[in-house]
Amino acid sequence: MMDVAYVCEWEKRPKSNHCPSIPLVCAWSCRNLIQTLDVMIFVFFPPPHYSHYLSHMIHIIDTEHPWDVYSINSGHTEVISCLEWDQSGSRLLSADGDGQIKCWCMADHLVNSWESNLGSAIEGDPIVALSWLHNGVKLALHVEKSGSTNFGEKFSRVKFSPSLTLFGGKPMEGWLAVTVSGLVTVSLLKPNGALLTASESLCRLRGRVALADIAFTSGGNIVVAATDGSSSSPVQFFKVCVSVVNEKCRIDTELLPSLFMRCTTDPVRRDKYPAVTHLKFLTRENSEQVLLCASSQMGSIVECWSLRKEGLPVNNIFQHRSPAVGEKQPTILKWRILSATNDLERVSAVALPKLPISISSTDLKVASDTKFCPGLGLALAFHDGSIQILHRLSLHMMGVYYGSASSGTGQRVGDETAIKRQRTGGPTIHYKALQFSWTSLALVGVDNHGKLHMIRVSPSMGQMLDMNTLLRHLLFLLEYCMVTGYDWWDVLLHVQPGMVHNLVEKLHEEYMRQNQALQQVLSTRIVAVKASLCKLSSATAARACDFHAKLLLIAISSTLKSLLRPHLLNTPDKSPGDRLAEICAKITDTDIDKVMINLKTEEFVLDASTLQSLQQLIQWVGDFVLYLLANLPNLGSVVRPGFGFLRDGASLGMLREMMVVIRIWGLLKPGCLPIYTATSDNQDSMSLLFRLLTKLWLCSRDESHPQEPDEPLIDECCLLPSQLLVPTLDWLPINDGVICKLQSKHALRLQFGKPYSLPGLSSSPQVEIFSRSPGAQRMDHLRCLHMGVSPTEDSKACTRCGCVTMLRSPNKTTAVKQWEQRWIKNCLCGGLWRRIPSTVS
Repeated sequence: MMDVAYVCEWEKRPKSNHCPSIPLVCAWSCRNLIQTLDVMIFVFFPPPHYSHYLSHMIHIIDTEHPWDVYSINSGHTEVISCLEWDQSGSRLLSADGDGQIKCWCMADHLVNSWESNLGSAIEGDPIVALSWLHNGVKLALHVEKSGSTNFGEKFSRVKFSPSLTLFGGKPMEGWLAVTVSGLVTVSLLKPNGALLTASESLCRLRGRVALADIAFTSGGNIVVAATDGSSSSPVQFFKVCVSVVNEKCRIDTELLPSLFMRCTTDPVRRDKYPAVTHLKFLTRENSEQVLLCASSQMGSIVECWSLRKEGLPVNNIFQHRSPAVGEKQPTILKWRILSATNDLERVSAVALPKLPISISSTDLKVASDTKFCPGLGLALAFHDGSIQILHRLSLHMMGVYYGSASSGTGQRVGDETAIKRQRTGGPTIHYKALQFSWTSLALVGVDNHGKLHMIRVSPSMGQMLDMNTLLRHLLFLLEYCMVTGYDWWDVLLHVQPGMVHNLVEKLHEEYMRQNQALQQVLSTRIVAVKASLCKLSSATAARACDFHAKLLLIAISSTLKSLLRPHLLNTPDKSPGDRLAEICAKITDTDIDKVMINLKTEEFVLDASTLQSLQQLIQWVGDFVLYLLANLPNLGSVVRPGFGFLRDGASLGMLREMMVVIRIWGLLKPGCLPIYTATSDNQDSMSLLFRLLTKLWLCSRDESHPQEPDEPLIDECCLLPSQLLVPTLDWLPINDGVICKLQSKHALRLQFGKPYSLPGLSSSPQVEIFSRSPGAQRMDHLRCLHMGVSPTEDSKACTRCGCVTMLRSPNKTTAVKQWEQRWIKNCLCGGLWRRIPSTVS
């Protein structure tokens, strides 16, 4: 999922010294909160040449490389008013003040390459609200079940219907927008790529809509909230039903109960806050709770309302009438105010939590007892530059932050001197747009001077937690990201180097408690999470290399096994790959030829061109086995790359299976065999390595009772460097992102377009394997090819792990295409791709 992109829009101010000027919209394709906001992570200062950017530019940023901004000339003729990501983060909607809506898609699945081929328009009617149709997927996160061993109990699937379904119940894609004149327009994406568009008035008497928001019900309906901007006018709600009749889109609307803000009925505040400045449903999947903010030039007030079903009063004449059998008291839906704030500073932006935390009384009590606050707070940014976190239901203050946008330092709630401090005069910097990440552990904002701010949000809002409780909270959120597929980048912001080992171990324990089917689904995702964690500490960096190698090994093994075909059609249920694994596990002989004769070699027959095209992947397997065995004497005493494979019986068994397959294929096509540089011409390198690998595997195949390698095995491995040339580790990717630099509490001040002169990015001493000499060969980490010292081919790199691969394939064979198609959308680790120029690839 793409939950790591920021989108912001800049408006040119010709008479200002601040170049990019006022940001209008900020959207994060990603979550929650509690008592104090941590220090600011980084602040971005746009360079001077950004002054030429107009209000029609869209800027997309990946959080791991936030200085690398990708700017799109949107083609909008008016100021962009709305930006909206889809659930996957691979598509973006933009709408402007002329009624134009454009759908942006990733070109070639690259986060820094976008194109627009679809769109709709209501000419001259500005868009005030925009949303994708709901796909029917909704999860609930239960804090009460955080101690459960079953992921299904912690994160339950909620029954929820899509806004519109195709044949078979598949959700239909599309978007919905509300215009300033009171129109609702829907555009539906048909499977053949065609676009169905329809528009309808929200009600018979159309009126001006200054603010609107969109929510969805579990029954598949859409609810629109709208106001004309005056606090004395009612906030109206409409039910919108979308259907397709005779290949045409149809929209039906119905008026729902409305409300008046309470501040307008209060004699003291009746005329104090004349304008409604913010109108938002608390969550997109909950149309029964709405947040309203009314403001004046001097301040604001915020109210939270809830839609409830109440009994309809019955006239006294009918009170004593005996009710008929099965008769129920008539009910009515009515808006009731849940809570309201006192008078506040003037609100400039609102951010709502995205973590789908259950708000049942039991879950709220457990969250309060354990100080687990993500998902419980909403953020208000004020014109004085401060940010307050309020409880989403009670609106009680949970945290306050004075960042560089105001006084320069973040302060805790309990710091009375900070709260009472009188801020100096002068032009105030405040946030114009604010968004939570998907776990609500990070907050991104754009201020009125065009600076992008990233703020770390404590999972306990600054309340003191013991280490075990803090680890349990972070583990809970990591599990949520692992199950849902959301990026866990914002969770890593709170992981200190000393926590890494415990988190990795606890995450593995929880994973092993799941059923086999779920383990298989999450098998690669958990390895990617572990790799991301281990990169945060120099003590565990070597293990990150092991996890990356394991991802590549799993991918190569599954690809090579998928090429095997049964010789006869009426074969048993087990595939050739399954029988290979079964026989290799059963026969523990150290002679590779004796293992090979137990297999049906006719199932391994492939044409010579296919085998030759796979040589680079086969070479990687051979090189890794040699590296692992040659470094075995050192791995026992020092944590180096490969240490994690010592007791990983499953991975060693996989390597052993691959050696057997390669041996068989070598008989068909000797040119596909891995190439070793040996000191003896008559040495059978594969037999030697298989024998040593089998001995090592026998020591660790029983993971509950692993054994240490015996002395004869270590002695033989000590002799390997004198028999074979041991390969280097230049196939390991190097992560050049910013996450490893953010462990300290010091704010970073960065500038767009300047990745190599970042002040304050003094990282901990790196493991020697990450160092590369200037004249070192560049590697294509997926194809296992050398690209030369100065590659001329355009390449792409993973935003998460740094894995680099060429954009265009140098090989056109079917087997290679099958391998490369696996990584079109995502990297080995599940990260997204970004294009990198050939000069820095």
